[in-house]
Amino acid sequence: MTESDTRTTHFGFKDVPEAEKAGMVHGVFTRVANKYDIMNDVMSVGIHRLWKDAMMDWLAPRPGQKLLDVAGGTGDIAFRFLKRAPGARATVLDMTESMLVEGQKRAEAENMADRLSWVVGDAMALPFADNSFDVYTISFGIRNVTRIADALSQAFRVLKPGGRLMVLEFSQLPNPAMQWAYDRYSFNVIPLMGQIVANDRDSYQYLVESIRKFPDQEAFAAMIRQAGFAQVKYRNLTMGVAALHSGWKI
Repeated sequence: MTESDTRTTHFGFKDVPEAEKAGMVHGVFTRVANKYDIMNDVMSVGIHRLWKDAMMDWLAPRPGQKLLDVAGGTGDIAFRFLKRAPGARATVLDMTESMLVEGQKRAEAENMADRLSWVVGDAMALPFADNSFDVYTISFGIRNVTRIADALSQAFRVLKPGGRLMVLEFSQLPNPAMQWAYDRYSFNVIPLMGQIVANDRDSYQYLVESIRKFPDQEAFAAMIRQAGFAQVKYRNLTMGVAALHSGWKI
């Protein structure tokens, strides 16, 4: 038995064999795909839309750029990017085909079909050549990757020199009392919403747990630097409920 056969990672609060996590995450998003957009609105009271707009404001898409949106699911980020960047192109990559199928049903997908590509693929082994994209985004997806460092390394590889990485992810509140209150909401309300809206409590229990296992803002910024990115910065959103991290391939 090799080391890779025995390594473990976390799936929420559970320790699981590293080789099994991707399949388990795939199962979660396959189950929730047809309710994913509705649940995002319900869980965040629509605030996720403001976070994504803030992401675009900082990113400042430019005409003609090529975007790779990893774990892009139903296309929220790609649609926003293309609306702000005439002549740009976007590739949405996700490991869960049913999420991409849901995205392609949206009206924006039909209107932007000539500038959009949908690809089933793995963030840790991107099926693209080196130096292919101007911008790499991943929104609420990197915490589900089995080996985050591998995903960041792949992001660096496929970006062109001068390319931009931007990550939107749930994070940690700096105030312990506020974090405690947010935890009470997350663990008691969100799984119940998942049961009522999506008939799937377990998947949303995992999603809440996965947020708590994700590195805090400074630790994640250090991982981005370790992958080779420069000028790494982050901005807290809603007091740290979510955070934006930015880095450049210099």
